Amino acid sequence: MFELSQDHEDFRAAVRDFAEGEVEPHVAQWDKDHHLPLEVVRKMGEMGFFGLVVPERWGGSAETVDGVVQSDFTALCVAIEELGRVDQSIGITLSAGVGLGINPILSFGNDDQRDEWVPDLVAGRTLAGFGLTEPDAGSDAGGTRTTAKRDGDEWVINGAKSFITNSGTDITSLVTVTARTGTSEDGRAQISAIIVPSGTPGFTVEEPYDKLGWHISDTHGLSFSDCRVPVGNLVGEEGKGFRQFLKTLDDGRIAISALATGLTQRMLELSTEYAGTRTSFGRPIGANQGVSFQVSDLAVMAETSRVLTYKAAWLKDRADRGLRSTKEVAKAASIAKLYTSEAAVSATRIATQIFGGNGFMEEYPVARFYRDAKILEIGEGTSEVQRMVIARHLGLPA
Repeated sequence: MFELSQDHEDFRAAVRDFAEGEVEPHVAQWDKDHHLPLEVVRKMGEMGFFGLVVPERWGGSAETVDGVVQSDFTALCVAIEELGRVDQSIGITLSAGVGLGINPILSFGNDDQRDEWVPDLVAGRTLAGFGLTEPDAGSDAGGTRTTAKRDGDEWVINGAKSFITNSGTDITSLVTVTARTGTSEDGRAQISAIIVPSGTPGFTVEEPYDKLGWHISDTHGLSFSDCRVPVGNLVGEEGKGFRQFLKTLDDGRIAISALATGLTQRMLELSTEYAGTRTSFGRPIGANQGVSFQVSDLAVMAETSRVLTYKAAWLKDRADRGLRSTKEVAKAASIAKLYTSEAAVSATRIATQIFGGNGFMEEYPVARFYRDAKILEIGEGTSEVQRMVIARHLGLPA
């Protein structure tokens, strides 16, 4: 059975101190200003948050034993949960910075690419994005329309990407994009992953989105018009991009589960405190079953979310060491992501209701969390996609 070690709990305490000291006092204003504080990104790098799954060679903290990297994905989930408990935008900045920025290069790139890009990403000096979603290809990622054609010793990229996190900050160094690089014998598109450095001619970062939530998080559309990069920027083998991003999404779904768990935990804490101190008709509102039962439901949601998340993270760590199967990880990731994201949306609705009129006011954090929650059911695969994946793992022809 899996459980968090004392080292993980000590790490949780350190991240919580950081989140409550460095983030929470400022987060309401950052959210209002739609401002990503890059100094916080650098501090997270200094504290080692971006390097938990990265070998020491590239600046991370993961040791290598007998040729096997001992990455601590569970610790990364702890960090994401604790940051997400204070603010979802800061949590997703870390989650995407590792899972979508570092991970494709670390997992599928070559040592030259890792040497060039990963140390700065680990240190928090730079950020990177992953260009998968397109205007007409979201859940159907196999419907990618962006193309990359070989021209001598360069790839020429044309197309567009949507909703790309960490893609337009002042310290964004690259975006890894998926593109059609050919056609298989069966007529299916061959999809490859290619590194596009920031500032490359023909690579345009569009204006930031005006989003419902995640106001602090950096999110842009991207366009490519005869954008040329060296052939050496291909990540892994040509035509293997589809498999690569499926693996990337499995990891990302567990990370999103941790983010959602932090949100639900915070709704439990805020609602418990408010129900015990807010009085109505001469007694705390928590004395009413209509309120206390809802707070109890929040406790169940938080506990269940945490168990599902850290079971999936434990399986991921074990699979990386060859001790469990990747199929187990994929199934557990989808189960965790489905439950935790939908629980988080429900948790914010319950908390806002408990707070009543105050829950509708931006001066109370439940309003911000309410706005931030919905995307959890969409990003890294919608709830519908998760149900489809789970059904397939059960042997159904979904």
